[in-house]
Amino acid sequence: MKKDTIIHDSIAKGWVENTPEGLRPYLRLSRYDRPIGFWLLGLPGWIGLAFVALQSGFSMQDAKYAALIAIGAVAMRGAGCTYNDIIDRELDKQVERTALRPLAAGTISLKSAWVWLVAQCLVGLIVLMFFPRLSQIIAVSSLALVAAYPFMKRITFWPQAWLGLTFNWAVLVAYTAKTGFISPSLLALYFGLVFWTIGYDTIYACQDIEDDAMIGVKSTARRFGNRVKTGVGICYAFTLLLLCYAVFSFTQNILICLNLLPFGLHLVWQILKLDQHDGAGSLVIFKSNRLAALLLIASFALTPLATL
Repeated sequence: MKKDTIIHDSIAKGWVENTPEGLRPYLRLSRYDRPIGFWLLGLPGWIGLAFVALQSGFSMQDAKYAALIAIGAVAMRGAGCTYNDIIDRELDKQVERTALRPLAAGTISLKSAWVWLVAQCLVGLIVLMFFPRLSQIIAVSSLALVAAYPFMKRITFWPQAWLGLTFNWAVLVAYTAKTGFISPSLLALYFGLVFWTIGYDTIYACQDIEDDAMIGVKSTARRFGNRVKTGVGICYAFTLLLLCYAVFSFTQNILICLNLLPFGLHLVWQILKLDQHDGAGSLVIFKSNRLAALLLIASFALTPLATL
Protein backbone atom coordinates (compact mmCIF):
# COMPACT_ATOMS: atom_id res chain seq x y z
CA MET A 1 0.00 0.00 0.00
CA LYS A 2 1.20 3.47 -0.85
CA LYS A 3 1.22 6.30 1.61
CA ASP A 4 -2.15 7.99 2.12
CA THR A 5 -2.02 11.51 0.67
CA ILE A 6 -4.52 14.20 -0.21
CA ILE A 7 -6.04 13.92 -3.69
CA HIS A 8 -5.36 16.82 -6.04
CA ASP A 9 -8.81 18.45 -6.26
CA SER A 10 -10.23 17.50 -2.86
CA ILE A 11 -11.00 19.93 -0.06
CA ALA A 12 -7.58 20.02 1.62
CA LYS A 13 -8.78 20.56 5.20
CA GLY A 14 -12.25 19.05 4.93
CA TRP A 15 -13.83 16.70 7.44
CA VAL A 16 -12.71 13.64 5.48
CA GLU A 17 -9.09 14.36 6.39
CA ASN A 18 -10.01 14.20 10.09
CA THR A 19 -11.60 10.74 9.95
CA PRO A 20 -9.81 7.51 10.98
CA GLU A 21 -7.17 6.49 8.45
CA GLY A 22 -8.87 3.17 7.73
CA LEU A 23 -12.16 4.89 6.80
CA ARG A 24 -10.61 7.67 4.73
CA PRO A 25 -10.05 5.69 1.47
CA TYR A 26 -13.73 4.66 1.38
CA LEU A 27 -14.88 8.24 1.82
CA ARG A 28 -12.48 9.40 -0.87
CA LEU A 29 -13.63 6.62 -3.17
CA SER A 30 -17.16 8.04 -2.87
CA ARG A 31 -15.85 11.63 -3.30
CA TYR A 32 -16.97 12.84 0.12
CA ASP A 33 -13.91 15.07 -0.08
CA ARG A 34 -15.42 16.65 -3.23
CA PRO A 35 -19.09 17.29 -2.42
CA ILE A 36 -19.93 19.27 -5.57
CA GLY A 37 -20.89 16.02 -7.30
CA PHE A 38 -23.54 15.25 -4.68
CA TRP A 39 -25.10 18.63 -5.39
CA LEU A 40 -25.02 18.23 -9.17
CA LEU A 41 -26.63 14.79 -8.97
CA GLY A 42 -29.29 15.74 -6.41
CA LEU A 43 -30.23 19.24 -7.53
CA PRO A 44 -31.93 18.10 -10.78
CA GLY A 45 -34.39 16.23 -8.56
CA TRP A 46 -35.11 19.42 -6.65
CA ILE A 47 -35.43 21.24 -9.97
CA GLY A 48 -38.08 18.70 -10.96
CA LEU A 49 -40.02 19.27 -7.75
CA ALA A 50 -39.85 23.06 -8.16
CA PHE A 51 -40.90 22.78 -11.80
CA VAL A 52 -44.07 20.85 -10.93
CA ALA A 53 -44.77 23.44 -8.23
CA LEU A 54 -45.30 25.98 -11.01
CA GLN A 55 -48.77 24.43 -11.33
CA SER A 56 -49.51 22.73 -8.04
CA GLY A 57 -47.51 24.68 -5.48
CA PHE A 58 -45.50 23.05 -2.69
CA SER A 59 -46.67 20.56 -0.08
CA MET A 60 -45.21 18.50 2.76
CA GLN A 61 -44.83 15.67 0.28
CA ASP A 62 -42.29 17.83 -1.60
CA ALA A 63 -40.20 18.10 1.56
CA LYS A 64 -40.26 14.32 1.91
CA TYR A 65 -39.20 13.77 -1.68
CA ALA A 66 -36.54 16.48 -1.43
CA ALA A 67 -34.99 14.74 1.59
CA LEU A 68 -35.14 11.33 -0.08
CA ILE A 69 -33.54 12.72 -3.25
CA ALA A 70 -30.72 14.22 -1.19
CA ILE A 71 -30.04 10.92 0.58
CA GLY A 72 -30.29 8.99 -2.67
CA ALA A 73 -27.94 11.40 -4.42
CA VAL A 74 -25.28 10.94 -1.75
CA ALA A 75 -25.59 7.14 -1.88
CA MET A 76 -25.74 6.77 -5.65
CA ARG A 77 -23.14 9.38 -6.46
CA GLY A 78 -20.83 7.56 -4.06
CA ALA A 79 -21.70 4.25 -5.69
CA GLY A 80 -21.20 5.68 -9.17
CA CYS A 81 -17.81 7.13 -8.30
CA THR A 82 -16.76 3.86 -6.68
CA TYR A 83 -17.77 1.94 -9.81
CA ASN A 84 -16.07 4.49 -12.04
CA ASP A 85 -12.82 4.14 -10.09
CA ILE A 86 -13.01 0.35 -10.24
CA ILE A 87 -13.24 0.49 -14.02
CA ASP A 88 -10.76 3.36 -14.47
CA ARG A 89 -8.14 2.35 -11.90
CA GLU A 90 -5.41 1.80 -14.52
CA LEU A 91 -6.21 5.01 -16.41
CA ASP A 92 -6.31 7.00 -13.17
CA LYS A 93 -2.70 6.05 -12.47
CA GLN A 94 -1.65 7.90 -15.63
CA VAL A 95 -3.43 11.22 -14.95
CA GLU A 96 -1.94 13.67 -12.47
CA ARG A 97 -5.30 14.79 -11.07
CA THR A 98 -6.52 11.22 -10.43
CA ALA A 99 -3.31 9.33 -9.63
CA LEU A 100 -3.92 9.51 -5.88
CA ARG A 101 -7.45 8.14 -5.96
CA PRO A 102 -7.65 5.16 -3.54
CA LEU A 103 -7.65 2.33 -6.08
CA ALA A 104 -5.07 3.95 -8.34
CA ALA A 105 -2.83 4.73 -5.35
CA GLY A 106 -3.32 1.32 -3.75
CA THR A 107 -4.81 2.59 -0.47
CA ILE A 108 -7.79 0.24 -0.80
CA SER A 109 -8.18 -3.22 -2.31
CA LEU A 110 -10.38 -4.01 -5.31
CA LYS A 111 -12.45 -6.47 -3.25
CA SER A 112 -13.10 -3.85 -0.56
CA ALA A 113 -14.17 -1.36 -3.25
CA TRP A 114 -16.76 -3.83 -4.60
CA VAL A 115 -18.16 -4.43 -1.11
CA TRP A 116 -18.39 -0.67 -0.54
CA LEU A 117 -20.16 -0.27 -3.89
CA VAL A 118 -22.82 -2.83 -2.97
CA ALA A 119 -23.39 -1.23 0.44
CA GLN A 120 -24.06 2.17 -1.13
CA CYS A 121 -26.40 0.66 -3.72
CA LEU A 122 -28.43 -0.92 -0.92
CA VAL A 123 -28.92 2.52 0.64
CA GLY A 124 -30.16 3.80 -2.71
CA LEU A 125 -32.54 0.85 -2.97
CA ILE A 126 -34.02 1.60 0.46
CA VAL A 127 -34.60 5.23 -0.54
CA LEU A 128 -36.32 4.12 -3.74
CA MET A 129 -38.87 2.11 -1.79
CA PHE A 130 -40.52 5.37 -0.66
CA PHE A 131 -41.31 6.49 -4.24
CA PRO A 132 -44.31 5.58 -6.44
CA ARG A 133 -44.00 2.62 -8.81
CA LEU A 134 -43.45 4.64 -12.01
CA SER A 135 -40.64 6.61 -10.37
CA GLN A 136 -39.09 3.36 -9.16
CA ILE A 137 -39.12 1.91 -12.67
CA ILE A 138 -37.57 5.06 -14.10
CA ALA A 139 -34.88 5.15 -11.41
CA VAL A 140 -33.88 1.51 -11.88
CA SER A 141 -33.71 1.96 -15.65
CA SER A 142 -30.87 4.45 -15.15
CA LEU A 143 -28.53 1.68 -14.01
CA ALA A 144 -27.65 0.80 -17.62
CA LEU A 145 -26.53 4.38 -18.22
CA VAL A 146 -24.48 4.37 -15.02
CA ALA A 147 -22.83 1.04 -15.87
CA ALA A 148 -21.85 2.17 -19.37
CA TYR A 149 -20.57 5.64 -18.46
CA PRO A 150 -16.93 4.78 -17.55
CA PHE A 151 -16.47 3.20 -20.98
CA MET A 152 -17.76 6.19 -22.94
CA LYS A 153 -14.50 8.12 -22.65
CA ARG A 154 -12.81 5.23 -24.43
CA ILE A 155 -15.14 5.09 -27.44
CA THR A 156 -16.51 8.59 -28.04
CA PHE A 157 -15.50 12.23 -27.75
CA TRP A 158 -18.92 12.86 -26.18
CA PRO A 159 -18.81 11.13 -22.78
CA GLN A 160 -20.15 14.40 -21.33
CA ALA A 161 -23.41 13.78 -23.21
CA TRP A 162 -23.71 10.36 -21.58
CA LEU A 163 -22.99 11.93 -18.21
CA GLY A 164 -25.72 14.47 -18.89
CA LEU A 165 -28.24 11.70 -19.56
CA THR A 166 -27.19 10.00 -16.31
CA PHE A 167 -26.70 12.92 -13.94
CA ASN A 168 -30.11 14.49 -14.62
CA TRP A 169 -32.17 11.33 -14.23
CA ALA A 170 -33.45 12.55 -10.88
CA VAL A 171 -35.58 15.18 -12.61
CA LEU A 172 -37.56 12.36 -14.25
CA VAL A 173 -37.95 10.57 -10.92
CA ALA A 174 -39.06 13.71 -9.08
CA TYR A 175 -41.51 14.87 -11.74
CA THR A 176 -43.22 11.50 -12.07
CA ALA A 177 -43.37 11.10 -8.29
CA LYS A 178 -45.46 14.27 -8.16
CA THR A 179 -47.54 13.86 -11.33
CA GLY A 180 -47.64 10.13 -12.12
CA PHE A 181 -46.86 10.63 -15.81
CA ILE A 182 -44.23 11.74 -18.34
CA SER A 183 -44.98 14.81 -20.48
CA PRO A 184 -43.34 16.74 -23.35
CA SER A 185 -42.54 19.57 -20.94
CA LEU A 186 -40.67 17.12 -18.69
CA LEU A 187 -38.64 15.81 -21.63
CA ALA A 188 -37.76 19.37 -22.65
CA LEU A 189 -36.69 20.13 -19.08
CA TYR A 190 -34.62 16.93 -18.93
CA PHE A 191 -32.79 17.50 -22.21
CA GLY A 192 -32.24 21.14 -21.32
CA LEU A 193 -30.43 19.96 -18.20
CA VAL A 194 -28.51 17.41 -20.29
CA PHE A 195 -27.06 20.23 -22.40
CA TRP A 196 -26.26 22.13 -19.20
CA THR A 197 -24.28 19.13 -17.96
CA ILE A 198 -22.43 18.77 -21.26
CA GLY A 199 -21.40 22.41 -20.89
CA TYR A 200 -20.23 22.32 -17.29
CA ASP A 201 -18.51 18.94 -17.59
CA THR A 202 -16.65 20.18 -20.65
CA ILE A 203 -15.36 22.97 -18.42
CA TYR A 204 -14.36 20.35 -15.85
CA ALA A 205 -12.56 18.29 -18.52
CA CYS A 206 -10.36 21.27 -19.40
CA GLN A 207 -8.24 20.30 -16.39
CA ASP A 208 -7.15 17.04 -18.05
CA ILE A 209 -6.81 17.89 -21.75
CA GLU A 210 -3.06 17.21 -21.96
CA ASP A 211 -3.09 14.02 -19.89
CA ASP A 212 -6.19 12.73 -21.70
CA ALA A 213 -4.52 13.29 -25.08
CA MET A 214 -1.44 11.32 -24.01
CA ILE A 215 -3.36 8.26 -22.80
CA GLY A 216 -6.13 8.35 -25.40
CA VAL A 217 -9.06 9.38 -23.18
CA LYS A 218 -11.71 11.27 -25.14
CA SER A 219 -13.78 14.28 -24.03
CA THR A 220 -15.73 17.19 -25.45
CA ALA A 221 -12.94 19.47 -24.22
CA ARG A 222 -10.61 17.67 -26.64
CA ARG A 223 -13.29 17.48 -29.36
CA PHE A 224 -13.91 21.23 -29.30
CA GLY A 225 -10.17 21.95 -29.46
CA ASN A 226 -9.50 25.69 -29.38
CA ARG A 227 -13.24 26.37 -29.55
CA VAL A 228 -14.17 25.12 -26.08
CA LYS A 229 -15.77 28.43 -25.16
CA THR A 230 -17.90 28.33 -28.31
CA GLY A 231 -18.88 24.71 -27.69
CA VAL A 232 -19.91 25.42 -24.11
CA GLY A 233 -21.80 28.49 -25.29
CA ILE A 234 -23.80 26.45 -27.80
CA CYS A 235 -24.65 23.87 -25.14
CA TYR A 236 -25.83 26.56 -22.76
CA ALA A 237 -27.89 28.19 -25.51
CA PHE A 238 -29.72 24.89 -26.07
CA THR A 239 -30.19 24.65 -22.30
CA LEU A 240 -32.00 27.97 -22.15
CA LEU A 241 -34.08 27.32 -25.27
CA LEU A 242 -35.27 23.96 -24.00
CA LEU A 243 -35.99 25.29 -20.51
CA CYS A 244 -38.04 28.14 -21.97
CA TYR A 245 -40.01 25.65 -24.04
CA ALA A 246 -40.52 23.44 -20.98
CA VAL A 247 -41.82 26.35 -18.91
CA PHE A 248 -44.12 27.63 -21.65
CA SER A 249 -45.55 24.20 -22.53
CA PHE A 250 -46.16 23.48 -18.84
CA THR A 251 -47.70 26.81 -17.82
CA GLN A 252 -48.86 28.36 -21.12
CA ASN A 253 -47.36 31.61 -19.83
CA ILE A 254 -44.38 32.90 -21.81
CA LEU A 255 -43.67 35.64 -19.27
CA ILE A 256 -42.52 33.08 -16.71
CA CYS A 257 -39.53 32.41 -18.95
CA LEU A 258 -38.21 35.79 -17.80
CA ASN A 259 -37.66 34.21 -14.39
CA LEU A 260 -34.89 32.18 -15.99
CA LEU A 261 -32.83 35.35 -16.47
CA PRO A 262 -30.63 34.97 -13.33
CA PHE A 263 -29.81 31.39 -14.32
CA GLY A 264 -29.08 32.47 -17.88
CA LEU A 265 -26.85 35.33 -16.78
CA HIS A 266 -24.88 32.94 -14.61
CA LEU A 267 -24.27 30.71 -17.63
CA VAL A 268 -23.12 33.75 -19.62
CA TRP A 269 -20.73 34.63 -16.80
CA GLN A 270 -19.27 31.13 -16.96
CA ILE A 271 -18.61 31.45 -20.69
CA LEU A 272 -16.99 34.88 -20.34
CA LYS A 273 -14.86 33.69 -17.41
CA LEU A 274 -13.73 30.45 -19.05
CA ASP A 275 -10.10 29.99 -20.10
CA GLN A 276 -9.61 26.42 -21.30
CA HIS A 277 -5.90 26.61 -20.52
CA ASP A 278 -6.51 27.52 -16.86
CA GLY A 279 -7.22 24.27 -15.03
CA ALA A 280 -7.68 25.85 -11.61
CA GLY A 281 -10.03 28.47 -13.03
CA SER A 282 -12.01 25.80 -14.87
CA LEU A 283 -12.54 23.94 -11.60
CA VAL A 284 -13.86 27.10 -9.93
CA ILE A 285 -16.32 27.70 -12.78
CA PHE A 286 -17.41 24.06 -12.74
CA LYS A 287 -18.15 24.21 -9.00
CA SER A 288 -20.20 27.38 -9.48
CA ASN A 289 -22.89 25.28 -11.14
CA ARG A 290 -24.28 24.48 -7.71
CA LEU A 291 -25.27 28.15 -7.57
CA ALA A 292 -26.58 27.95 -11.13
CA ALA A 293 -28.88 25.08 -10.15
CA LEU A 294 -30.08 26.91 -7.05
CA LEU A 295 -30.88 29.95 -9.19
CA LEU A 296 -32.93 27.74 -11.49
CA ILE A 297 -34.81 26.22 -8.55
CA ALA A 298 -35.49 29.71 -7.21
CA SER A 299 -36.79 30.83 -10.60
CA PHE A 300 -39.47 28.12 -10.37
CA ALA A 301 -40.09 28.15 -6.63
CA LEU A 302 -40.49 31.89 -6.29
CA THR A 303 -42.89 32.29 -9.22
CA PRO A 304 -46.10 33.80 -7.77
CA LEU A 305 -49.01 31.48 -8.48
CA ALA A 306 -51.12 34.53 -9.21
CA THR A 307 -49.14 35.11 -12.42
CA LEU A 308 -50.03 31.69 -13.83
